Amino acid sequence: MIIETFRRGLVGQVRNVFNDREQRETSVQPSDNALLPRGSVAWRVHGDVTTMMVGGVSGLLLEMLHPAALAGVWDHSNFRNDMLGRLRRTARFIALTTYAERSEAETAITRVNRIHAKVTGTMPDGTIYRANDPRLLAWIHVAGAVSFLNAWIRFGEPKMSRGDQDAYFTEVADVARRLGADPVPETRSEANALIAQFRGELRATNRSREVAAIILNPQSAGFRAVPVQAVMAQAATDLLPRWARKMHGRNSSMFARPMVDAATFGMASTLRWAFAAEAKQ
Repeated sequence: MIIETFRRGLVGQVRNVFNDREQRETSVQPSDNALLPRGSVAWRVHGDVTTMMVGGVSGLLLEMLHPAALAGVWDHSNFRNDMLGRLRRTARFIALTTYAERSEAETAITRVNRIHAKVTGTMPDGTIYRANDPRLLAWIHVAGAVSFLNAWIRFGEPKMSRGDQDAYFTEVADVARRLGADPVPETRSEANALIAQFRGELRATNRSREVAAIILNPQSAGFRAVPVQAVMAQAATDLLPRWARKMHGRNSSMFARPMVDAATFGMASTLRWAFAAEAKQ
């Protein structure tokens, strides 16, 4: 009874984090008519709570190194007061475009495209940016996709085959194109090459460091309630490429990394157990 109470409480806590109660959101229901087919690699990768949280935070840290991506968040987002909301919306969009009925996914994509069309401004150096710029969208996509996949490999499937890794990029490419991204990688090698192409455009600034600090230490009560949030933030930092950590002025946990990895594995295993039992009921 005590174990079951703990399990239900844990599931409820996670659902409260990812579903906006004020908007009456409920968990996304998997459909056999989803954009991505049941049993696809993306269903496997996107279905793990812990690795998606770690990958999502790591992806945001990577994305914010691009001046245009950073400017869009800085000028058009209330991230300082609602980092949970931003991560929650991203998680829900991924869930809808992976698992939900096709019409729900297409509605979500249309909504995001409509929002992007209105997001424009000028960076500190005077350069104009647009959120619907295909190349900028390509950066956002590849930074996120690589981070989600890397988190899954590290904490979910260390022996994931290169074929499955390539399949993941092929599967998520459709949504990226529907959002207007170009170019869009369809293999691990293409994704790595695209990130390498962007390296020269990335910048570390006071703004990027401020955003990184907020991402890694959210003040939302919802996030403080998530077990081992600090450990998961460090796991997300460790997941970044060394050059990205250096740009953010963040260090790997080094000697503490085995403990960080072990704690994150433990959290992931506990949540998988909790949700697997929930699915059987």
